[in-house]
Amino acid sequence: MSNQSNIKLRIQEDIKDAMRTHEQHRRDALRFLSAAIKRLEIDKRIELNDDQVLSVIEKQIKQHRDSIEQYEKAGRNELAEKEKFELDILQHYMPEPLAETEIDKLIQEAINATNASSIRDMGKVMGLVKTKMQGRADMSIVSTKIKTLLSS
Repeated sequence: MSNQSNIKLRIQEDIKDAMRTHEQHRRDALRFLSAAIKRLEIDKRIELNDDQVLSVIEKQIKQHRDSIEQYEKAGRNELAEKEKFELDILQHYMPEPLAETEIDKLIQEAINATNASSIRDMGKVMGLVKTKMQGRADMSIVSTKIKTLLSS
């Protein structure tokens, strides 16, 4: 028995379910995700664990958000809607997002734990919070919050 991640197994089961229920768009979105995971496994010659799979999903979510923004700017609403549909499917696999207060608390704990005092300590703080917030917070927002705290 392989030590396949729970998320990968869920994605495979959801692909089968989408095929049984003839949900073409859902099936295609999930197949695309599955292919991205497999591609990374082949490239790195490893079997991805749940954290690594979440990282792939996060990257795809970011790509979909960027595409939605571009399509909406170009007035291509039908393509933006397709991207939004796929984005919803991807977000289904992400853990429950952290509340604003939880994010602030984790950042403060990381600053205290690393004795960060200036913007030069940004990397240490980000390294610590990233593992705790993986898939549960928008890291660009977290980064901005850390910069603000370390700059003041």
